Amino acid sequence: MLKTLPKPRHRSPLRMALGKTWFIAKRRVQWHLPGKRYAAERSATQLPHQHASHRTPLLRQLKGVDMWLQHNKVESLKVAASCIDGLLLRPGETFSFWRLVGRPTARRGFKTGMVLRNGTVAQGMGGGLCQMTNLIYWMALHAELSITERWRHGFDVFPDEGRSQPFASGATCSYNYIDLQISNKTANAYQLRVRVEGDYLHGEWRADVEPRFSYKVVERDHAIRTEWWGGYSRHNSLHRMVHDIETGVELGEEFIAENHAIMMYAPLLKSQEPSP
Repeated sequence: MLKTLPKPRHRSPLRMALGKTWFIAKRRVQWHLPGKRYAAERSATQLPHQHASHRTPLLRQLKGVDMWLQHNKVESLKVAASCIDGLLLRPGETFSFWRLVGRPTARRGFKTGMVLRNGTVAQGMGGGLCQMTNLIYWMALHAELSITERWRHGFDVFPDEGRSQPFASGATCSYNYIDLQISNKTANAYQLRVRVEGDYLHGEWRADVEPRFSYKVVERDHAIRTEWWGGYSRHNSLHRMVHDIETGVELGEEFIAENHAIMMYAPLLKSQEPSP
C-alpha cells in the first residue's frame, strides 16, 4: 500500500484560478447530464428509525488559527444546515452536498472561515463547511448507504491531539467540484438530519425501516514514512466491519478507502524505553 509521494508543487495564482473556473463549470454540466437522480425533496416529518448519529464540537483551539474564523464557521454551518436538514434520500437517488448547499456567498449569510490551501491555513468564504461533510460521510459509513464520491486533503495539517476517529476518515469539500456524494442503493427511504445546537454540530441518518446491520470503521496498515525529498508522509486504509443486528454474527469486512497524505508537521516519536 505504501507509495512514494511527490514533493508538493506550488502553482501560480492564475493557474489555480483558471483551473478552479474550469472544474466548477464542468461540475455544473455534470449535474444536468442524464443517468443520475439527485435528491432534492425535504420533509419536516422525521422518519421513524435512526440508523446512524454523530456530533462534533464546533470550536477547537488550533495552533495558528484565530478563533474568529471558528465562530464564523459556526454561522456558515447554520446556513448549510438550513439547506440540507430533512432531506429525503429515496431509492436510486444520490445526495450531492454542493448541489443542495449552493455557492457560499456573503449575500446568502456565509462567513469567511478557515480553509486549507496547499497544506497551509488560509481564509475563504464558507471556510469550515468540511466539518459538515466530515460528519455526513462518517455517519454514512455507519448506515446501509453507498459513498459514490469522496475527497480528502492531500495534506495532513494538524497533529492527532484529541482525535477520536482514524486518520483520513473525513471528507473535504470545495465549491463545487470537490463534492461529497452518497447514493441510496437500497429499497428504503433515508432522511438526513443536521443541526447546530449548543457546542456541537449534530447529525443523523434515519430511515423508514429498522436497521439490519451495524458497522464499525477500522484502520489498517497505518504508517508514517520519510520521503526522498525530505518530508514525511502518512498512509492507511479504512475498512468497515459489518454485523447482523438480529443475530450479532459478523458478516464480513468491506474496504472503504486507501489514504495517502503529506504531513505538514514533524511526527513526534515517543521512546519505547521504560522510564528510570
